Amino acid sequence: MTELSASGDTGERRRASDAPLLITELIDEDTVQSIAQEAWSALIGDDEFLVPLPGGLPDDAVSSWVEIVGPWTGAVVLTCGRSTAEALARCLMAEHAPPVLDADDIQDALGELANVVGGNVKAVLPGPSVLGLPEVGSVPPAGHTADASADTCRVDLLWRGQSLIVTVQGSAGAPSVPENNQHENEVPL
Repeated sequence: MTELSASGDTGERRRASDAPLLITELIDEDTVQSIAQEAWSALIGDDEFLVPLPGGLPDDAVSSWVEIVGPWTGAVVLTCGRSTAEALARCLMAEHAPPVLDADDIQDALGELANVVGGNVKAVLPGPSVLGLPEVGSVPPAGHTADASADTCRVDLLWRGQSLIVTVQGSAGAPSVPENNQHENEVPL
């Protein structure tokens, strides 16, 4: 069977017993950074830039993510400090931002950013995929492989001098099918 590649979907179906695709075989840090920058320009402003420099996250970090389910299954996660999340919400809301933002405003803004970045990551992955709804909270667990870092593409960025991390990570909850599956095409006959 021909494997799926980053260059496109071969049209052939993968069996559940095939080795899972790893995100590091499908996308690289430069592509993730480019996708994030395009989202920032479109949503935050043309004069807003993400600088590829690592910065330590504060203790009050918050994450937003969307799951992707398809030939590769995982999540696109944005993580930043709460003050950065509030500044992002103010940028997204522009002149409609109230003097004091509530938690829902911040969650909606982070969810929208994760949705746009995740949708654009999904667009460059092979095969048909489904994008989940944005979630905000603790980072979802990563890794359905013995070495979770092999299925993680992480980009450390700074926005307005504040740390922002974009992670494309495999899902710990990815379904697995026993290798001795007795069903043709994984469907009981």
